[in-house]
Amino acid sequence: MTDPDPRDLPLSSGPSALPSRTARLLAFVAIIVAGVCGGLIGYSVVNVSCHGSCTTPEGGGALIGAVLAAGGVAVVAVLVLRAMGEWRRIQAEQEEQERADAEQEQNRSD
Repeated sequence: MTDPDPRDLPLSSGPSALPSRTARLLAFVAIIVAGVCGGLIGYSVVNVSCHGSCTTPEGGGALIGAVLAAGGVAVVAVLVLRAMGEWRRIQAEQEEQERADAEQEQNRSD
């Protein structure tokens, strides 16, 4: 069995679960902001607790804080985007079912 030519496939096969471009952009911005805030918090924690020359520990604290914060927000963002896409798909399916039911009811009354 051969795979169909991609040019022969339909452009859209129904509602997409892909989140909107705005939602993806907001998720990206949230991850960046969380990384910056986590980096500042990590730097500040080391800066307050370390005395003397602490350049390397401060950088390490900033890096670890940034990675942890950005990673945590990224996980939440992915879950939110998936939920939004699934919710939109379910709504589209329900609207399609309601339309089909209304059409069927109208055909019965005719």
